[in-house]
Amino acid sequence: MTEPQEPIPETPTLIRRRRPFLAPIGLLALAGILFLAVAFAYWNSATTTTIVLVRHAEKQVGAISDAPLSPLGEVRAARLAQMFGDSATFGRVQKIYVTDTRRTQQTAAGVAQRLGVTPEIIAGKTDSKALAKRVLRENRGGRALVVGHSNTVPEIVAALSDQSDVPSMVDEEFDTLYVVTVPTIGRASVLRLKY
Repeated sequence: MTEPQEPIPETPTLIRRRRPFLAPIGLLALAGILFLAVAFAYWNSATTTTIVLVRHAEKQVGAISDAPLSPLGEVRAARLAQMFGDSATFGRVQKIYVTDTRRTQQTAAGVAQRLGVTPEIIAGKTDSKALAKRVLRENRGGRALVVGHSNTVPEIVAALSDQSDVPSMVDEEFDTLYVVTVPTIGRASVLRLKY
């Protein structure tokens, strides 16, 4: 006869207890790490765009509607070329915008020639805010020169800097130069100079 065997005791199974209160903490930590990674990537991609704005130099007074520069205007245009026409690649103007008038094109001609850059001709009736957006979009992180008129330069400066107190230019004011720096993060700043 066979002896009755003792029942083999069952081994206890390992029961994992779930800890539901840790799941939200883990998700929150993961979201925090993801946020920091995105913020770090955005911060590293942040740039500053620099736009130099001037009014055209002095024009000849006469009966011609699209008058060329006067001799005094040619001297001022040469001074502008000396200031911004350095051909070294570090810190140089990369793009030039002028209107469809002879005086703005002649004002920028010396700078363009020294840099080997062909100026972009903008229609004279272009909206200043639209032009400011275009210049920022096309020159993100770069440097550009805009040669405009007594009525458009202050408007473009105001649109780029988001400031409404930009002083208007009088008819005899040809020596004012604005340097507007627009960072990706933060507020724009404006430097007003005479040249």
